[in-house]
Amino acid sequence: MSNESSAGKWMFILAWICGLGLLTLIFGDVLESQRNPNQEPESMRIDGQTEVRLRQNRQGHYVTNGTINGQPVTFLIDTGATNVAIPASMQNSLGLTAGRSGLAQTANGVVRVAQTTIDSLTIGDIELSNVQAHLNPGLGDGQILLGMSVLKQLEFTQRQDWLILRTLN
Repeated sequence: MSNESSAGKWMFILAWICGLGLLTLIFGDVLESQRNPNQEPESMRIDGQTEVRLRQNRQGHYVTNGTINGQPVTFLIDTGATNVAIPASMQNSLGLTAGRSGLAQTANGVVRVAQTTIDSLTIGDIELSNVQAHLNPGLGDGQILLGMSVLKQLEFTQRQDWLILRTLN
């Protein structure tokens, strides 16, 4: 009888562990979709222009998935950044070459960055070439700031909780 009782106890514990694991997966996806509601940005063609609409996240930021040189990345739209700012630790995985170094004023103070050029950057069906960027050793992995070196090549409008990006004619 004690073997059956012990086995039942372990089955009960295992069921709880599986249930907690499943809840973690479900809520992890929910939290990620709240942080980045634009995981698969949709594109449309309007009067010869490509348009991508980005929904604001719960913190009031615009976060979206895209690519740099064909590699999937997540962007945080930052109109205060002059260039795209990429963590220096991501240089090799994104196929970037560090160029001339210099100082840059950031929200966290002055930091030494290396200039680089992104061959191809996409958000939805919008694709840009030869985009100026900085490799910043002070940024954490995955924190890519999409700055004005991209936004000045697009028409962008904010309406309520949406940021609309549109290619220029």
